[in-house]
Amino acid sequence: MSTPEHPFTLALAQANFLGEGLQWHAPSGRWWWTDIEGRCIHAWTPGASASLQVRLPDRVGCFVHARSGALILALAKRVARLTLPDLQATGVIEADVETLAPLETHLPTTRANDGRCDRSGAFVFGTLDEADPRQTIGGFYQYTPARGLRRLALDGVAIANSLCFSPDGRRLYYCDTPTRRIRVCDYDSASARVSEPRVFVHKDASHGYPDGSCVDAQGHLWNAEWGAGTVAHYAPDGRLMGRYTVPVPNTTCPALGGPAGDQLLVTTAREGLSSADLMARPLSGSLFGMGVAPGLYLPEALFNDA
Repeated sequence: MSTPEHPFTLALAQANFLGEGLQWHAPSGRWWWTDIEGRCIHAWTPGASASLQVRLPDRVGCFVHARSGALILALAKRVARLTLPDLQATGVIEADVETLAPLETHLPTTRANDGRCDRSGAFVFGTLDEADPRQTIGGFYQYTPARGLRRLALDGVAIANSLCFSPDGRRLYYCDTPTRRIRVCDYDSASARVSEPRVFVHKDASHGYPDGSCVDAQGHLWNAEWGAGTVAHYAPDGRLMGRYTVPVPNTTCPALGGPAGDQLLVTTAREGLSSADLMARPLSGSLFGMGVAPGLYLPEALFNDA
């Protein structure tokens, strides 16, 4: 039951080590997400007792659905296509992929991380450095069938996150998670050009680290705050509109959707939690949700593979 302390309640019990990339896919009527370290993609129809788990040959930092019905994946070191015979399937499937483009082969310690389609249907995503300590060598990329992989002219990052777009597609939001700053820049999909970025939000240390984000139909941004167990809601000018708690600490990626378009769900993670933490918060790695106004839902663009 929802309470003022925890407006998010359990939607689906899971044990994802690093749940990420959550999205509502209206054509299949399902929530889709990745467990990065589990090397799999999950899909779940609300109210169903069974879900789909697609096991893959490598970690999936993020993925998007295509107009053709395929999925386009940002695997650790390549962009790839996954074709599933049935988007309504349940159970466990072992799947292979078709490689479309290599990714940062000159940087052995990086892998793909957060991303989504821009409003024109191009796949935009970022990378992170897995070395210890992390270096700001990750980048941001756009992938289209016509142009292939193009790097965006943004500074190097340690952990690329929070990628999302304004409703008109002309603004790109992103962050380098350790800096606790979400930035915004002007964006042109056709040329893959960006303007000089500016700070959209600078989070206080008590509010954790910015992880995944999504944008609603009003242009407001919703951001998962890793380590704080919260989802923050910001107006287009960066004003904080609200902060909503989840009963586990590592929130990772929010998404709007559901059959009536009136749900906000968020993925969570077990990564970084001790055995004692997991005993205290055994539902870490699950999906949590809360109700929102139906008019906030803004469908994700499908990858343009026509």
